[in-house]
Amino acid sequence: MKRIILAALASISLTGMAVADDLKLAVTTSFHNSGLADILLPQIKQDTGINVQLLVVGTGQAIKLGEAGDVDAILVHSRKAEEAFVAGGFGTHRREIMYNDFVFIGPKTDEANLADATSATDALTRIQTSAATFVSRGDDSGTHKKELSLWAAANINPEGTWYNAVGAGMGAALNTASGMNAYIMSDRASWLNFGNKGDLDLVYAGDPILFNQYAYLPVNPLKHPHVKAELAEILEAWLVSDTAKALINSHQINNETLFVFNAKQG
Repeated sequence: MKRIILAALASISLTGMAVADDLKLAVTTSFHNSGLADILLPQIKQDTGINVQLLVVGTGQAIKLGEAGDVDAILVHSRKAEEAFVAGGFGTHRREIMYNDFVFIGPKTDEANLADATSATDALTRIQTSAATFVSRGDDSGTHKKELSLWAAANINPEGTWYNAVGAGMGAALNTASGMNAYIMSDRASWLNFGNKGDLDLVYAGDPILFNQYAYLPVNPLKHPHVKAELAEILEAWLVSDTAKALINSHQINNETLFVFNAKQG
């Protein structure tokens, strides 16, 4: 089957023949906010003929769209939720594509002294102890899920006037943090591409626990026969290709790399 898919992809690339359909892909707001979609989608259409229609939502909502069969595939970043999606029969498999990391953003004055933190949980403990204003996405996204897991690891129940769950995507949450001069956890790509930084800066990063893997999951046609499984397979073959690797690894803002390709090829 893999040889058939790769042959079809090569044939499409060589002939320029268009695939006579669109593909619906649910992606995270962080992936979209990074600007990477603007680079990948035109090349995908040129190489495969596939017109990828993005539904930009949080990971939780993307998974719900996949479970309902409202999209053909999802690209998200919450491994536990992804594995449950596949185990439930909603996805055929999980394929890792690329990664970046989560970072803590905060006021340049850094009143909670996150710059001196020894770990991500120490950073959160410093925020809670000083009751420094913190903005949470609060939207069941992959970033939100990761944030909650870190609070739990720090044995902290985040609540109080200092903790502000906004129920919004990464860009909107960063805007809120900028307006409030607050701390926030963001994926690195969204932060680098964010234009309204105000008096905020990157104040803590580097803990291995902040690793942020993105994975591609085709929706299971046995669960939803109407999904475009063949197109999803062709798209997957492209996403793990040398072309995708070069585009992903070369995407930078201010000489900083936003994502690192780590798909297993072949």
